[in-house]
Amino acid sequence: MSNNQPLFLNEDQVRKHLRMGDLIPTMEKALIDFSTGKVIQPVRSVISVDPPGGFLGLMSALTPDGLGLKAVTFYPSNLERGIPTHMATIFLVEPATGMPLAIMDGRLITEMRTAAVSAAATKLLAPPDAKILAILGSGVQAQSHVEALRLVRNFEAICVWSPRREHAERFAKEIGATATSAEEAVRGADVIVTATNSKTAVLKGSWLKPGCHVNAIGACRPDWRELDDEAMSNVVFVDSREGALKESGDVILSCAKIHLELGEALAAKVPSRANETTIFKSLGMAVEDIAAAMLVYRSVIFAARPSTD
Repeated sequence: MSNNQPLFLNEDQVRKHLRMGDLIPTMEKALIDFSTGKVIQPVRSVISVDPPGGFLGLMSALTPDGLGLKAVTFYPSNLERGIPTHMATIFLVEPATGMPLAIMDGRLITEMRTAAVSAAATKLLAPPDAKILAILGSGVQAQSHVEALRLVRNFEAICVWSPRREHAERFAKEIGATATSAEEAVRGADVIVTATNSKTAVLKGSWLKPGCHVNAIGACRPDWRELDDEAMSNVVFVDSREGALKESGDVILSCAKIHLELGEALAAKVPSRANETTIFKSLGMAVEDIAAAMLVYRSVIFAARPSTD
C-alpha cells in the first residue's frame, strides 16, 4: 500500500488469498472473542426493499484484530436472474487512526466464513464418527459447506435435496452425492445442513437421528423458518443470543431455549454431546467478516513484501 491509499480487492483476488483450512480456526477465535466480551458489535441494521423483496444489511465490529463494516444485500429473486442472491462489500479501517486499509468484495468471504463457522460447530458438537452428511439446498452455501465439513469429519456418504429436483441432481453429481427427498436425506444422517431460501420449515424434528447435529443456515428473518418446532426443541446453540432473538424466526417462532452461544461452548471446550441432538442456528456476524477480511488483508500484505533471499 502506498500514499496511504486503501487496497481494492475483487472476488478473484480475495479467492487467491483465502483458504478454508486457515479460515476455520480463525472463525473459532472470532467466536470466542465475541462471546468473551472482546468485541464491540451492534446487531446488524436491515433495510427491506419491496419490491422485489430484498434486504440491505449493515454490519460493523471492532475486534482484537481489526475494525470495519460489511454492507450485504440479499435478494432471493436473483435466482431467477441467474445472479447471486447475496452480494457484499467489506471496508477495513486501521483502529488506531481510522485510516482506510482495504475495500474488498465480500460475497466470497460471506460464503466461506459461514461454512467455516458451521465447520467449527460440527467439529465441536457432531459425533466424532459421523459418516453421513445431508444437505438441504443446492446453492453456493451448500457447496461451501461440503468443502468445509469435509475438513472436520470423514463422511462416507452425502445425500442432498433441493426444492428443484434438477438443481439437486446437478449438485449431487458435482460433489459425488445422491439426490433424494428431504426426509430420505435427513433420516439416518449424522450431520445435516439446511441452506435454503425457504420461509417455511423444510426440516422436521421427527426425521432426526438421535445424537445428530444440524447446522441451520437459512431463515435469516424473524418470520422465516427452516426447522419445525420439534427440531428446535433440541439443544440449541447460536452465534449471538442478541442476534438470534431479534432475527431468527426458527428461534423466535418456536420459543426455543438457547443453550449457549457457540463461542461460549468453544471457550469452555464443551465435550461432544453424543446422546443429544444439537442445533446450531447461524445468522452470521460482523466479527466473522472482519476476521476473515483481515486474514485476506494480511496475506496480501505479506505476499507484497520484498523477498529477503
